[in-house]
Amino acid sequence: MVFVPDPEAVLLIRRSDREGDRWSGQMAFPGGRWSPRDANLLATAKRETLEEVGVDLDPARLLGALDDVAPRAPIPPVIVRPFVFSFPERVELKPNHEVAGALWAPLDLLATPGLYRAFHYEAGGTRLSLPGYHLEAGVVWGMTERILTPLLALLGPAG
Repeated sequence: MVFVPDPEAVLLIRRSDREGDRWSGQMAFPGGRWSPRDANLLATAKRETLEEVGVDLDPARLLGALDDVAPRAPIPPVIVRPFVFSFPERVELKPNHEVAGALWAPLDLLATPGLYRAFHYEAGGTRLSLPGYHLEAGVVWGMTERILTPLLALLGPAG
């Protein structure tokens, strides 16, 4: 997760549509799989953010790591460790081919009444109703919503 001021906002991406990608087209934070060339998961987060949106996190302030999150459905078995960064000002976003779009989502927009509501999703013939943030770029739901919502609650109304 990357935060910037003026107005306070968080970086979100919309993943490109790709055959066989379980999260194809979904709204998310930049990130990806650990590689043996990564010293640790922090290095993975930095590498993936640079690759996906062209943002070098080395000059950013690392605020910390959040609790690990796993998908509610056990397939594929994945664990996500969210790291939280902040920049003193906005940085330019340069999405690569894996990213259909990137945006700075203002925290006050995410707190707009009615923006956070049920999202209907069909999986394996079952229709699910899950919470999500209904943005113009897409719905933030699933693991991304489960990471974002508690952090926004912690930050409070002012962000």
